[in-house]
Amino acid sequence: MSAAPTPLVIGIAGGSGSGKSTVSQSILQRAGPELVAYIQHDSYYKDLGDLPPTQRAAINFDHPNSLETEMMVEHVTQLRAGNPIEVPSYDFTIHRRKPETQRLDPRPIILVEGILLFTDSNMRELCDLKLFVDTDADIRFIRRLQRDIEERGRTTESVIKQYQATVRPMHLEFVEPSKRYADLIIPEGGYNQVAMDVFMARIQAKVREYQTHSPKG
Repeated sequence: MSAAPTPLVIGIAGGSGSGKSTVSQSILQRAGPELVAYIQHDSYYKDLGDLPPTQRAAINFDHPNSLETEMMVEHVTQLRAGNPIEVPSYDFTIHRRKPETQRLDPRPIILVEGILLFTDSNMRELCDLKLFVDTDADIRFIRRLQRDIEERGRTTESVIKQYQATVRPMHLEFVEPSKRYADLIIPEGGYNQVAMDVFMARIQAKVREYQTHSPKG
């Protein structure tokens, strides 16, 4: 029997609130969660436990240096090689990593999502397919505002202040330019059914390839 094919690594990038998670969930549902190892770049924010709480909140979380991307690259490399990994868990309310991690086993499809994903050359090289979710700035801001208030306990004032100070400038400096590395740009994210159908065709071909090589029970 020939060796199983190398997993397909899919990278999904786009601005904060662009709809990356909607696209990721669409892929998970249509491909089958049991076939997808899903990693979020947000899990790899650096632990700021050595800083006072007031200084933690002042960190520019929209700059590539705020993330431990080299660890994520190593984890994706391990998954491609057929090894399980332990994904860190991040607490956004205190800007620290939690003690517990999440075990992730290798699967036919490795789905990696993050705002700054394509700013790292090593991460780009690992991706077989690179997708950029392109959404208007006003829609992205509204979504971010709702998420940070509801899920992260932020105030409206703090969200607006952060958006003006770091989110928008970093988007223009890092995120928007990284769009040129994408293989496919999807306007409106997961709500663009035509684009999703095109993208899913490649994914489903990979799933069939794996099923062909899987031992029969």
